[in-house]
Parts: sequence; structure tokens; C-alpha cells
Amino acid sequence: MNTEWVKVVIAAFFEVCWVVGLKHADDSWTWAGTVVAIIVSFYLMIMAGKRLPVGTVYAVFVGLGTAGTVFSEIVFFGEPFKIVKVLLILVLLAGVLGLKLITKNSDKEGAES
Repeated sequence: MNTEWVKVVIAAFFEVCWVVGLKHADDSWTWAGTVVAIIVSFYLMIMAGKRLPVGTVYAVFVGLGTAGTVFSEIVFFGEPFKIVKVLLILVLLAGVLGLKLITKNSDKEGAES
């Protein structure tokens, strides 16, 4: 996996952080952390989108973020576990993985060095 896809995965992790932060932030420190997570998330996604197909980057970013948010809500915040929800998230992740697998890497030597 090249560094641009690593950026997308890290951006998705920070997306989960800020989405959870929007729901659960209740003081200035948690709101500040949420804002930092938004900035890091979008910065990494934009940087990855400069070398990878933007549509695929966005689909992977949102898919991983959605799955991560649902997972964290179930594990950390007591959201009820529903098998249908998990199956639908797995279908979403299968689609994201399919997009990633069929996308050709178009990195160019020396571009934005």
C-alpha cells in the first residue's frame, strides 16, 4: 500500500474522531479536539486526492469513516448492536474495497516532490 492510501486511511480515522466529537463534545477542550480532527482529516484527504482519483479517495474516506463511526458507537458508546446494520456496513466496505482494487495508481515520478 503506498503512502497516498495510508493518508486516506489515517484521514478516515480522524473522520471518525471528529464525527464522534460532534456528537459527544461538551466543553472547549473536546470541541478543540474535534476541530483539530476535522483539519487533519480533510488535509490528508486533499493531499491524497492530488495523486489518486478524487472520486475513489472520497468513496474510501467516507466508507471507512462510516464503518469506523458505527463500530466506535457500538463499542465505546453503547449503541445497540444490530446484525442488519453490520451486514450493510460490510456491503459498503466490500464496495469500497472493490473501488480501491480496480483503481489504477497514477503516481508520477517527481510530481509534487
